Amino acid sequence: MSPAAIREEPFALGPPGAVLRGCLALPPEPALVVTINGATGVPARFYQPFARWLAAERNAAVLTWDYRDFGASGAPYRSPACMTDWVLHDPVTVRQALRARFPGQPLWLIGHSLGGIAAGFQADIGDLDRVITVAAGHGHISDHPPGMRIRASLLWYLLGPVSTAALGYLPARWLGLGLDLPKGVFWQWRRWLLDRGGPPADPALGGLRRPGITGPLTMIALSDDTMLPPASVERMRAWHPGAEIDYRLIRPGDAGLAAIGHIQAFHSRNAVLWPRLIA
Repeated sequence: MSPAAIREEPFALGPPGAVLRGCLALPPEPALVVTINGATGVPARFYQPFARWLAAERNAAVLTWDYRDFGASGAPYRSPACMTDWVLHDPVTVRQALRARFPGQPLWLIGHSLGGIAAGFQADIGDLDRVITVAAGHGHISDHPPGMRIRASLLWYLLGPVSTAALGYLPARWLGLGLDLPKGVFWQWRRWLLDRGGPPADPALGGLRRPGITGPLTMIALSDDTMLPPASVERMRAWHPGAEIDYRLIRPGDAGLAAIGHIQAFHSRNAVLWPRLIA
């Protein structure tokens, strides 16, 4: 389908205590629905070029959206939001809205980093037709290569706690971590990366859903990802014992790229990767 046939429509939803906003990329008669759940600190607008491409490529209605009190969905500065809201509540509410809007259509989740990590904890995860996770894993600070480990230690033990305590939010822009984050998101995120038990050990999430994902699960690791390296992605396999797992390791050189890293697989300059993400 020609990209010119794709139109964009604002999306807004108001679950209790939050407003979720985003954008739907729509072909004339979609045969598939896809929700793109983003990484921590990365706004939905970053994923929109990929969403438009995917809408044309797969004749899909593709939603990009921001978690509560983040990006287009509100300000983090006096927010009570935490990762539990972003993991358990917001994605499920969004999918309920999509099922009501597109009844009977197959529904995919493409989860980048947090968006993929969160899937295993969500009540309706068994109802999805396909899940694709990109740079999502069971990470720990010890997984980082040495240079990244030093920077991460500064974030988790010094810069993050001090700035968040002083300001009441994480100044992620100043720290080079994307958009500013609610303080509750920072503290919970920190706990995950410093506890070898990771998110499954966080009592606020209530544990992994069982049987969880039982259908197709594509897990994509990026060889030069220093935030969640391939070993972290591999570790997440154990979360989904009933899934039909297709694990893929993508190296930048495989696509003629110099680097990809944790975030840039979805950047328009790396569009050569996009068919590999959904194959």
